[in-house]
Amino acid sequence: MATPYTPTVHGTGVRATIQRFGGHLAGMIMPNIGAFIAWGLITALFIPTGWVPNKALAELVDPIIKVLLPVLIGYTGGRMVHAQRGAVVGAVATMGVVVGADVPMFLGAMIIGPLAALILKYVDRFTSERTRAGFEMLVDNFTAGIVGAVTAIAGVLAIGPVVEKFTDVAGSGVEWLIAHSLLPIASVIIEPAKVLFLNNAINHGVLGPLGVAESVKHGKSILFMLESNPGPGLGLLIAYLLFGPRSLRPSTPAAMIIHFFGGIHEIYFPYVLMKPRLILAVVAGGASGVLTFLVTGAGLVATPSPGSIFAYMAVTPKGGWFGVIAGIVVATAVSFAVAAALLGFGRANGDKADDPAQNAVPHDTDDTTTTSTSTSTSTSTSTSTSDDNRDTTGETAAESVPATKEA
Repeated sequence: MATPYTPTVHGTGVRATIQRFGGHLAGMIMPNIGAFIAWGLITALFIPTGWVPNKALAELVDPIIKVLLPVLIGYTGGRMVHAQRGAVVGAVATMGVVVGADVPMFLGAMIIGPLAALILKYVDRFTSERTRAGFEMLVDNFTAGIVGAVTAIAGVLAIGPVVEKFTDVAGSGVEWLIAHSLLPIASVIIEPAKVLFLNNAINHGVLGPLGVAESVKHGKSILFMLESNPGPGLGLLIAYLLFGPRSLRPSTPAAMIIHFFGGIHEIYFPYVLMKPRLILAVVAGGASGVLTFLVTGAGLVATPSPGSIFAYMAVTPKGGWFGVIAGIVVATAVSFAVAAALLGFGRANGDKADDPAQNAVPHDTDDTTTTSTSTSTSTSTSTSTSDDNRDTTGETAAESVPATKEA
């Protein structure tokens, strides 16, 4: 199903397949971006490290990120596959993965929402040919209920645990790189995992505890900055603002504010999902930022939560400003440069109106047609019969085309 967020991709190659897959993922996220912004504002304002900490209002953070947003994603994914019936079943199925896991189940919702809708779609095809007149509503309601219940149970027992296992494997990979002093390479795992909304699991489940242990010994730790660096996301959004599709440019300033100042990195993930090749930009930015942190000896005394520039400054040890700021700036610059190149510096953003070659075709065609018509009219005047007129016209028109091109 094509939407403004999942444009039609032609071809059957690997690149087209990846673009099509990323487009469908973005199609599940982008319609709900307002809910993400609402959650980001609540988080940035009311959590203990926020602008105006409020314990009562901060209670909204976990239910929204763990329940509401996954259900919205599952609902949208189901709707993309099988309209409203698929949306309802997708939302019900998503509750299974939400209940069966302790981490935000965005990835689980992206899997089970469309899957449940696809199952219902095939069930509807089977029952529509075998349902007697007058029993359509009864059959439709019961089939949707049965599919929703079964897929929700599958989410609790199967899909939820599988997604959690995937999270553990990704975290173990990062831990191995840390143990072997290959921190810049960690971005190869961290940045793609972030785009799949595993950022909190990696940061708070693996990097946070390890960073605390190192901070106790040395007074600071670079591990706090591997995932939370706002530079790669900021560079990507700046590239989108300057060179991305025109339909998306108006949304990027607000996203930059939420991301860089609010520390809500999830806001830029859909922009990567829309064009999966841009994962190279955030990987390059993240790796260059980590390398800069290593060279300058930068570190933080605690996890910056959320990962905003203000939180970074708040947990920077005395005298460590240069290294921290340098790492963020370098990551932003590298991510921007790579993303801008991958976007073709505005030439490959899919905006047909910006292509001058397309505007030249009608003009040339009109000139050729006008010349042909004029020549045909002159020739038809010099002939006496209608048959001779048609033959002469055809010959003259054929001869006028190359003459026009040479001119």
